[in-house]
Formats: sequence, structure tokens, C-alpha cells
Amino acid sequence: MPKIRTAVLLVAVAAAALAPAAVSAKVVKQDAAGFVTRDTVVVESTPRETWMALISPAKWWNEAHTWSGDPANLSLAPQAGGCFCERIPEVETRADVGLAGSAQHMTVVHAAPDKALRMRGALGPLQSEAVTGVLTIALAEVEQGTAITFEYVVGGYMRYEMPPIAEAVDGVMSQQLAGLAALLGPVGAPSEEKGEEKAPDESTGNDADVPPEKKPSVEEAFGDLSDDE
Repeated sequence: MPKIRTAVLLVAVAAAALAPAAVSAKVVKQDAAGFVTRDTVVVESTPRETWMALISPAKWWNEAHTWSGDPANLSLAPQAGGCFCERIPEVETRADVGLAGSAQHMTVVHAAPDKALRMRGALGPLQSEAVTGVLTIALAEVEQGTAITFEYVVGGYMRYEMPPIAEAVDGVMSQQLAGLAALLGPVGAPSEEKGEEKAPDESTGNDADVPPEKKPSVEEAFGDLSDDE
């Protein structure tokens, strides 16, 4: 593996180790074709407050994962075709007038205020690879506030080894979600074990749903979003 990509990967792995324990995170699937990471946290805010913070990445995105070194340069247009972009300020010298640059992190493909946001793009070191990434963010109102789930699906050709890059990317996504949670006030991560205990019992035909505060569902958030029932 080339040295520059190895260095980037090591930095991302370090970020994974520093992610706060309040975020429930893991690589839920990986094979030769790609991987899926899922990260969840519960915050004290309402879905509307959570949505407004979510679409303001300059307030919570980690500066270590920006091209300019300053999250204040980030912007997100929460509508189909909208850009999660970054302005790279000009650098002027005594001899030259600087020119501003820019970077596209992701493109919005689906926005449902207070419920869900879906964006497409290869983040960070994945930008140099021939891969596609889809980040689905689901918001679910729970007793304590709002449960937020980040699910990032990555597939395609890349020059990284799959297990370490999957772990590194999950660490970075956990770090970003932790930043959003810190802004809103985290109340702790859902317990998957408790959610599994309350799952429907196939042997008895019990169709009771798993409580949303135990296991926020990306699938439910992106079911029929026009149905308010």
C-alpha cells in the first residue's frame, strides 16, 4: 500500500480509538465488494432541533476531516441535488493574489426534514478511489429526545485493504456523530441486546415492534415518508 494512503488510514484508525463510548458503532457488513457501517446515538433535542443542527455541519463536523482545516467553511443545502461542500479560502502571498478553492464532500439525494437525510459521496481518503458511498441519516423521536442513526454504505474498487479501511471509516463516522451529539446533548447509546430481547417472537407469532428508542430503523425512516400516520 502506498505510504501516503497508509498514513491517511492510520490517522483514521486513531480517530476510531478516540470516538466517545456514547456512540454505538460497528461495521455491520463487509466483503470484497464493500462495507457497511452503522452508528447510533440518542440526544436530548427534538427532531426539529436535531434536523436544524444536522444541516449545519459547520457547528459539529470535526476539523481534522476537512480540507481547509476549519469546519466554518462547510455548508449543506438540504434539498435534492444540494451540495455538502467546503470552501477552501485563498492563500495570498506578497507576490501572488490567492484564489479560493472548493471541495464537494457529498450530494443530497433525499431530504425529509425532521426525519431523514440521504447523501451520496466518497468521504475523505475514499475520494481518490473508484467507489460510491451512500450516507443515510435517520432521526427517530424517542422518550429521551431523538435517536440518530448514521448508516454509510461503501462499494466499488479501492486500493485499500477492506477490513482496516472499514474500521477506519466507521471510526470517522462515529467521531462525526459524536460531534453532533455533543452539540445537542447526548443521553447515551441504545442497547442492541435489549432491542433483540424485545424483538418479535416468531414461534408465538408476536408481531410487536421493537421500541424505536432501542433500535432506530433506517428502513422505517425511508419507508413511505409521505405517510404521517
